[in-house]
Amino acid sequence: MPAPRRPRGLAAALAATTSVALFASACTGSANNGATDDPNARTTITFWHGWSAPSEVAAINANIKRFEQAHPNIKVDVVGNINDDKLNQALRTGGSKGPDVVSSFTTSNIGKFCSSGAFADLQPFIAKSKLELDKIIPKTLLDYTQFEGKRCAMPLLTDAYGLYYNKTAFKAAGLDPEKPPKTYSELLAAAKRLTKPKGDGYEQLGFMPNYRGYETTTEHYLGSWGPAYFDANGKSTVGTDPGVAEMMTVQKKMVDELGGYAKLEKFRTTFGDEWGAKHPFHTGQVAMQLDGEWRLGMATDAKAAFDIGVAPMPVPDAQAADYGKGYLSGTVMGIAPQSKKQNAAWELVKFMTTDTEAVVAFANGIRNVPSTFEALKSPNLKFDPRFKTFLDIAQHPKSNTAAGAVNGATYLNTLQDFALQYEKGEVTDLKAGLAKTAAQIDTDIAKAK
Repeated sequence: MPAPRRPRGLAAALAATTSVALFASACTGSANNGATDDPNARTTITFWHGWSAPSEVAAINANIKRFEQAHPNIKVDVVGNINDDKLNQALRTGGSKGPDVVSSFTTSNIGKFCSSGAFADLQPFIAKSKLELDKIIPKTLLDYTQFEGKRCAMPLLTDAYGLYYNKTAFKAAGLDPEKPPKTYSELLAAAKRLTKPKGDGYEQLGFMPNYRGYETTTEHYLGSWGPAYFDANGKSTVGTDPGVAEMMTVQKKMVDELGGYAKLEKFRTTFGDEWGAKHPFHTGQVAMQLDGEWRLGMATDAKAAFDIGVAPMPVPDAQAADYGKGYLSGTVMGIAPQSKKQNAAWELVKFMTTDTEAVVAFANGIRNVPSTFEALKSPNLKFDPRFKTFLDIAQHPKSNTAAGAVNGATYLNTLQDFALQYEKGEVTDLKAGLAKTAAQIDTDIAKAK
């Protein structure tokens, strides 16, 4: 597994948002608070990260060793397996035992991190280092590491979402394994061909469209449409953007025509763990899967008994010319506002996120997509040839991510909650439901300011 992904689903998302809400109660620091240290002096800084698997930890430690060789005056104490709850507690209480450098897998909370001061403002450091970030890092990654002009994080590798498909199942269904679906109409048609009913369930499901399925969140689907989420005045546009309504209509059609919510949900409960060898794509229970770049390595490690195909996610029928784009997110890295060693901390952040050798080595080590232009085209990348699909998605000019908000992922949770009601058939008036959802998003944001 390339990284311990933040848990999916409403309960986990709400928990993450609650954690970030707590950040705001005590984090009001800025880069000016602790940036008086001499980065050339001998010092020790502490770096907290969330990786825990042995291969991931080894990759992190190898990069830290490279950093310490390049900066012999700075020693780094590394603490792994830190989730946002643990990070929140440390940043709330402060003190000398807290981290200097922090990382998070929750890009949707960047708006909260930046606006609350949970992560320090990096702009003074960037200016001092004379970094032209638009020439170093793709725009979408720059977008999801800042909020309203304030940059409080840097991207540390990228997650790109695409479509995995079972080529062996394609052949058996009479589908060309070299021609994965490129539009959502083609996706539904292929999913029907690939679906094999069994009793009141399935022997094989062509595609799991259910929002409770692994990785099938509203924002991941909407990566194929690319909505703005908010207008220039910060008001939610989910009720007026035709792409949002179209996505939900298309998704609901897939749910209905592949068996209905209840049947799909019953089948979903038979799935193995998302991060284990019994993932439904690995076992052949699901023939096509929306997922991130890490799934390729995981499916290979699980010794899936079929030929694996990788492609971009399909796009709306009217956007066929944009095929190749996708949803992007990733790990973010910043500086704790209470740190008294922020200049030294910045040296580590800068190294980990902009040094080509460091980025490439880390990407190779945990099988994530590199986060700089130079690393993306580096001849030293060591990947399965199929991984190029994700490198291309990461560089596609219309690839996108969810917008930041002052209350973090709350608005995405609200949208997902409505989407679940709609796919179940509990709400039938889509237009009115989306308008109500937009109003709730606006109310929540106003309360958070």
